[in-house]
Amino acid sequence: MAHITSKSYIKLQHRLDKSPQGAPESDALFRILEHLFTEKEAEYVSVLPIFPFRLEQASKFWKLSLSETAQVLDGLTDKGIILDLKVKDKTVYVLAPTMAGFFEFSLMKMGMKFDKQLLAKLYHQYINQENEFGKRIFELNPNPVRTFIHEDTIQHKDVDQILDYERATLVIEKSSFWAVGICYCRHKMEHLGKSCGHSMNVCMSFNEVGKSLSEHNIAKPSSKSESLEILKKCRDEGLVQIGNNTQDNVSWICNCCGCCCEALLAYKKLGFNPRIETNWFALNDIKQCSSCGICVKKCPCNAISLVKDGVEFPVTYAKIDFEKCIGCGVCSRFCPKNCIKIERRRETKFVPKDSFERYVLAAIDSGTLQNLIFDNYQLWHYGVLRRVLEIIFNLPPVKWLLANRQLQSRFIQAAGNRLYNNSPELFSAKPDYSHPELKPRK
Repeated sequence: MAHITSKSYIKLQHRLDKSPQGAPESDALFRILEHLFTEKEAEYVSVLPIFPFRLEQASKFWKLSLSETAQVLDGLTDKGIILDLKVKDKTVYVLAPTMAGFFEFSLMKMGMKFDKQLLAKLYHQYINQENEFGKRIFELNPNPVRTFIHEDTIQHKDVDQILDYERATLVIEKSSFWAVGICYCRHKMEHLGKSCGHSMNVCMSFNEVGKSLSEHNIAKPSSKSESLEILKKCRDEGLVQIGNNTQDNVSWICNCCGCCCEALLAYKKLGFNPRIETNWFALNDIKQCSSCGICVKKCPCNAISLVKDGVEFPVTYAKIDFEKCIGCGVCSRFCPKNCIKIERRRETKFVPKDSFERYVLAAIDSGTLQNLIFDNYQLWHYGVLRRVLEIIFNLPPVKWLLANRQLQSRFIQAAGNRLYNNSPELFSAKPDYSHPELKPRK
């Protein structure tokens, strides 16, 4: 028998599904929402904009007084459903995404009377057993996260090649605030009786996001030195550092294991495509390999296997699948023969400048750009609109056509025609709407 859901939660699901990440309809999802939100909270959140908003704007959406609105927002921020951030000394609010967002925060929250055992089971069903949510995050919203290389595994010849935003140590050193919380993924598995034994209190958040989480008892304030020590400890355990895929203002870094991490589990389940972004890969010196198998056990994404090549090398050795490798450096760190080296890929992967650019690009890839553009457009100001158009007009031709198709904008089309007429070399051919990226999302 299907789960019976009130209209408030159905409206909330529709609102969540408008975002690039989405929230596909499911009985498990409705049960999650009913546990996290009161019916009135669901009604309020269902009309919130996708972009950040202020107290006064929420008051108008909800038709409440400022004091009543502040009380509702306080309750939602205390649950980790909404983040309150300081921007130029003013508080702005933004609805946290599902992941990384309020799904995690509900299990990380200290002292909240959520039924975490129940939530763990529901999250496992919705994320790991059902397929739609994982596909939406990784297949329709590619490259939401990236790997931070274990910096001490980089060869001397490549030290000058590593970019600042690839260094987890530099993210920590540049941050203005540090916080640490319990690992959502391993905590969830612990409730399911599948704990792997790796360190738990190692989920790091930074800057304004870290402040918001610590103020609402979802994480604890840390320090630069404590965060660097956590990073070292996790690398020594063989954990992988994965964070949000931006160059500037990285807001979180997780220390992940291949058995519990939602991102790594989805990566393997969905056939290693699309990739978790990385500019590095591991290379094994087959002649030196002792086939001990340590790297096979340590690899978090099943990219290494022991094989026997009876022709060129008639011995058993560790073979690395470069297409699966996420360039974390764990195998190199634990190789007893020091025969696995980390190499830089020839092509440097594109990484969005900041969260705003990543969000717009994710909306294009997931077919939700129209939701982003036309959602509460009255809140937009010139700077925001200019930034969105700047991102769209700098897209590669196929992505630009995909954005235009979603918006059905005469303005975008006219600008594109002018671009095509003035610089036809940018377009290899006339628009081909049979291209896979231009097909409507089902």
